[in-house]
Amino acid sequence: MSGKASDDLLSAFRPLSAPRGLTQQLVTQITGDITSGRLVPGSRLPTEKEMMSATGVSRTVVREAVACLRADGLVVVRQGVGAFVASHARRPFRIEVEDLHSLQEALQIMELRTGVEIEAAGLAAERGAAAQFEKIATTYEMIESAIDRGETAVDEDFAFHCSIADATGNSQFRRFLEYLGRFIIPRQSIRRSLPRMEDQRSYLHRIQREHLEILDCIRQGAPARARAAMRRHLVNSRRRYEKLKAEFGDGPAPAETPS
Repeated sequence: MSGKASDDLLSAFRPLSAPRGLTQQLVTQITGDITSGRLVPGSRLPTEKEMMSATGVSRTVVREAVACLRADGLVVVRQGVGAFVASHARRPFRIEVEDLHSLQEALQIMELRTGVEIEAAGLAAERGAAAQFEKIATTYEMIESAIDRGETAVDEDFAFHCSIADATGNSQFRRFLEYLGRFIIPRQSIRRSLPRMEDQRSYLHRIQREHLEILDCIRQGAPARARAAMRRHLVNSRRRYEKLKAEFGDGPAPAETPS
């Protein structure tokens, strides 16, 4: 690679800051340059040393970033030659919690999960075994106990939804929920809109009644009713978000609100 060509490529790289993981920052930066066409298919990435100098990160960060880009199909590595932009590089589907800057974007995630989880509830009712139903019931009780302790039950709520996904017999449902992560059970906003502990507890018990309806329909082996119960639960969740949006505007998405 000529000195001028190398300098042109390096101009795409900028120093990185520390708050977000340095590896992910570098991956995001290079991904953007590839998908925008600034780094064209077949072009060679700068060397490790050049990227270290341009971004101010360590060799380990550069190598981890290249490995991530390779796993995403954006970069191919030729042993002893270097890393090159893949011929048919496309931006991989990914949702970064840090990139969700508003309640409107949080609502879009809610809409995305709705279709998946409605079907999961129906398949769980149709295919689930007694042991899986018992696991769903156990996670429901775990939410109840957490609420009684004065907690917002984020992990327990997530476990409840994951146990329904497990009961489908299709591991892709669980993988999808884990991909979205605990963000699908946002709860921080309860503390803003319901400052009194007794109000928060009453609010969470209302959500629990929705969870119980889903659980009962799944245990009864009623797929249509299970889908309808999950739909009501998630539509109500969206409405709770929309109420928050009306109260607080389309500001930063709350870190944790009720599912």
